[in-house]
Amino acid sequence: MSCWSKGVGNKPLRYLLQAFNYTIFMTVVWYFATSPSVRVIGEDEAMITVAFAHAGETREACRVLSQEELMKLPPNMRKLDDCPRERSPIVIEATLDGKTIYSKTYLPPGIFNDGSVNLYYNSKVPVGKHVLEIKMDDSVRKQGFNHQLTQDIELKPAQILLIEFEPLKGFIVR
Repeated sequence: MSCWSKGVGNKPLRYLLQAFNYTIFMTVVWYFATSPSVRVIGEDEAMITVAFAHAGETREACRVLSQEELMKLPPNMRKLDDCPRERSPIVIEATLDGKTIYSKTYLPPGIFNDGSVNLYYNSKVPVGKHVLEIKMDDSVRKQGFNHQLTQDIELKPAQILLIEFEPLKGFIVR
């Protein structure tokens, strides 16, 4: 039986080999963490990112139930109004200097089509001054786009422009 299997052996040699192995491992980690330089955005580019979650309006308006309809329902199911769960699809369109850079329709997820849509899009664009227009339609009950933002922007090299949406404030550019 060797001295290694008994747990009794040359402990300084074991510690030295263990330190050597850790050094090799950490050197490999350090190299891959610092050396391969990756540029996502070029020197003459900027990035526009649109990111938000939003639930479209309901496809149909809530309806007030009559007294007869309420009486037909079990007591635990009685509520004054009947609101359908299904949501409208979300149509979003973004243009930069009059050219469409993004256009898509998102259907609401979920078994009853009642979930919110998670939207994420980014696009590399040239630096400089631009006119950004972003429009969104989240209601089938209204014609046209019901949320809109038109803004003059100046993009610097390697800048990331974030566009968010809050239902009470509208589009926010950061």
